[in-house]
Amino acid sequence: MERARPLPSRRRLLQGTALAAIPYALLPSPRAGAQSPPLDHTPARWEPASPANYTAADRPAGQPIDLVIIHVTQTTYKNTLPVFWNPAKQVSAHYLLRSADGSVTQCVRERDIAWHAGNWDYNARSIGIEHEGWIDRPEYFTTAMYEQSAALTAAICDRHGIPKNRAHIIGHYEVPGTDHTDPGPHWDWDRYIRLVDAA
Repeated sequence: MERARPLPSRRRLLQGTALAAIPYALLPSPRAGAQSPPLDHTPARWEPASPANYTAADRPAGQPIDLVIIHVTQTTYKNTLPVFWNPAKQVSAHYLLRSADGSVTQCVRERDIAWHAGNWDYNARSIGIEHEGWIDRPEYFTTAMYEQSAALTAAICDRHGIPKNRAHIIGHYEVPGTDHTDPGPHWDWDRYIRLVDAA
């Protein structure tokens, strides 16, 4: 004869009922509390791209980094992250900046090769920085975005020994073979390089 299991206490029942009432999306992730490796740029937040959208590497040991490539997303910040998360898209950048406040998000480690330039040689030797906005809407290029982006670029240049000049800080449109025109005619290069130098 099977022994009867003891009935759960009233407290245990109430705890279970309360837990069941919490929407699944609000429950802690199984990875909650897991430590991500330190960010390359400490003010950034970490939103990793799909590993299918970049190449794991060991830069600068395996490949020197001598360029920073400036991009404009042609969409919103909110819509850019899911593109980097989607393994079918085959695209990523190391960093993404939000227009309104210049908030910096890191999506690929600097040691790894992000797929942002459309040219393998340029991808392999560069850090890609995407900026929220459209090339024909200069209102997206806010002071906060310029300042935070310039501080980021200056820190990247310092980390990797990249000269802070237009030969080494380039636009996507300057990558050989590209059909892209970003960051476009409203991006103020003189202002940007001045801010990089001052950062």
